[in-house]
Amino acid sequence: MSGHSKWANIKHTKAKKDAERGNLFSKLAREIIVAARQGGGSIEGNARLRVAVEKARDANMPSDNITRLIKRGTGELDGVSYEELTYEGYGPGGIAVLLDVVTDNRNRTASELRFIFSRHGGNLGETGCVSWMFNKRGYISIDRKGVTLDEDALLLVALEAGALDFQSGEDAYEVITEPEDLDKVKKALEDAGVAVELAEVTMVPQSTVRVEGKEAEQVLRLMDALSDHEDVQKAYANFEMSTEEMHRLAG
Repeated sequence: MSGHSKWANIKHTKAKKDAERGNLFSKLAREIIVAARQGGGSIEGNARLRVAVEKARDANMPSDNITRLIKRGTGELDGVSYEELTYEGYGPGGIAVLLDVVTDNRNRTASELRFIFSRHGGNLGETGCVSWMFNKRGYISIDRKGVTLDEDALLLVALEAGALDFQSGEDAYEVITEPEDLDKVKKALEDAGVAVELAEVTMVPQSTVRVEGKEAEQVLRLMDALSDHEDVQKAYANFEMSTEEMHRLAG
């Protein structure tokens, strides 16, 4: 996996600690509304909604709030109308950046994202300029420290459940699946006593671009700024950098 997956894990950990700042609840609320609108209000029958609700509960969002958001998505309650969009662009070093956006004003969002890109050494691109470089996949991250199974046994559990790929990193094991197999593979791992740190549908780059030094710092600043934007649900990129440098810069 590329550096974007390490960065995603760092952001995931930071989000838990910094939930009280910024706009985490707003992002989670929009995802619940859109998921319910597209796939219905049943958590059991709507995988996307189920994941969104799990994330909201992990962030300590009150159950009453979640229920109201689902009803807004299904049309039982009135609320702001959101649309899903994809924005694409380039960052420092020529890295490819792909954004999943949920907004109630596409013109405002485009203007603000264009400013963020230009401020951090990148530029917003045309539709299709980088999306072809990414494949939609299920992604599971497992902290190596908490795993009692040996690596071969862990690999076997993942592959038998339908995983496409398994990689052993410095700090974590990473499992790649087809998007529709994510829940099945996650459950198989958990049934085997493996604690899953992160499980989500993501965009995996087909190739990566190595960045170091000042470029690496610029890349992380860009990705942080984009991820912190209220309308950006997920930010993907195809950069690669060392774990040590990433933790140093992210810290």
